[in-house]
Amino acid sequence: MAMSQVVNTYPLSNYSFGTKEPKLEKDTSVADRLARMKVNYMKEGMRTSVEGILLVQEHNHPHILLLQIGNTFCKLPGGRLKPGENEVEGLKRKLTSKLGGTSAGIVPNWKVGECVATWWRPNFETMMYPYCPPHITKPKECKRLYIVHLSEKEYFAVPKNLKLLAVPLFELYDNVQRYGPVISTIPQQLSRFHFNMISS
Repeated sequence: MAMSQVVNTYPLSNYSFGTKEPKLEKDTSVADRLARMKVNYMKEGMRTSVEGILLVQEHNHPHILLLQIGNTFCKLPGGRLKPGENEVEGLKRKLTSKLGGTSAGIVPNWKVGECVATWWRPNFETMMYPYCPPHITKPKECKRLYIVHLSEKEYFAVPKNLKLLAVPLFELYDNVQRYGPVISTIPQQLSRFHFNMISS
């Protein structure tokens, strides 16, 4: 029997949190975001984005760190790659931009692990799928989710206009209405891992 890959998860209380200048969203609405995506597609082709799954534990259960915008919308830290940019290096850049400290000495040691999911946006619409439909020859976005192995202690600087939430896997599971299809299926994608709960 094949062994599960081990993911060490440390208590949320091991990590310290501060704030930094707001990271304002480029778009004020979903329609604006899709319109900007269309403009960028015409210039650069398919959008490639990467997001990080950062795991901590509370009450002996894995929790995922999510950024909350306003009162309802949650997202994984990450974002769009530059044309030709390496996915792992691009994810580290995006994680530092979203959660790294303001000086080089307090940037977390991002250990990017394996890609656990790939999602496709066939058209300039909100729907994404964990496969590219066969009739789609020119998808508009490819999004990859990577597991990020956190060190035992880190400092995260959260933009003032965002909240960083630690959400348990049991809350995410099948909760499409609250978290959308990408985030609500993370528990299934992580089910092949063995979580090593390390107490402080």
